[in-house]
Amino acid sequence: MHRAPTRFAFALSALALGIALPALAEMRIEKTLKLAPGGEFRLDTDMGKVTLVGSPDADVHVVLTSRKKDLEELMTFRWDESSGLVSITARKRHKFDWFSSSGNAVQYEVRVPAQTRVSVETSGGGINITGIQGEVKADTSGGGIGITNVTGDVFAETSGGGISLENIKGRVMADTSGGGVDAKAIEGSIRAESSGGSIELERVTGDIDADTSGGGITIVEAGGRVKADTSGGGIEASFARGNSLGGSLTTSGGGIEVQIDPGADLAIEAHGNAVRTDLPLAVRGEVSRGSLSGTLGKGGNTLRLHTSGGSVRIQSL
Repeated sequence: MHRAPTRFAFALSALALGIALPALAEMRIEKTLKLAPGGEFRLDTDMGKVTLVGSPDADVHVVLTSRKKDLEELMTFRWDESSGLVSITARKRHKFDWFSSSGNAVQYEVRVPAQTRVSVETSGGGINITGIQGEVKADTSGGGIGITNVTGDVFAETSGGGISLENIKGRVMADTSGGGVDAKAIEGSIRAESSGGSIELERVTGDIDADTSGGGITIVEAGGRVKADTSGGGIEASFARGNSLGGSLTTSGGGIEVQIDPGADLAIEAHGNAVRTDLPLAVRGEVSRGSLSGTLGKGGNTLRLHTSGGSVRIQSL
């Protein structure tokens, strides 16, 4: 009995003969959901890369695409609209699916009113969010997170990539075990934690709490109290002019270099293989090569610098 060739066999034959095959059609779902400014948007999906943008328009506009598989065959969707809330829930139809293992197998492009509280959770892709005036929550186990231009508190967590944040006006919490944390222009406090990379923070006006076991820590123009701890590298930190709030910088993986406003009022305690400073400190107690205790200006809050893996260098801005 003659059997028709499979699609795969046909494709191989076509390639062998140099015959061009038509491109696979892009599978697409597009929906508009009612949501006035000041409401909340939630997306919870088993897979997919998510790009979300705040816009001046009312309502939520969602474009969902897949280039290699019918979306309705791949996933089940629940679309909910209620007063002040739009919720989308997407679940894989088949637990074990080679195609769905790709983080970019499905892509969400979402536009929401700028004044919206946002919560996005995906198990299989990266998340990018921009232009939101409200609280933002982003959680993924399959990619990195990028969040920019947000007025509101930000909570970002991933086990599959790094976290990048810029121009945030609010409290920030960033946690990753799959990469580093990079944050710039944060008007508020930040808690940054990584076990998979370095932490780089620039122009944070509030308090800083940074902890990593996967790399070094770099802080530029810290405006508040600083707590930094790493076992994976050195620490470089500069404090903004007038910052006399102090803090604690600790590492077992490298040296410590800090830059401080010479006009600040601080008590400074430093310990390392060697300690050097060019600040006009009034030294207290005995002076040794690896330990220093002194007062800058009128004294006040304490800045503790401790390393068991290198030297300490204290410089003037």
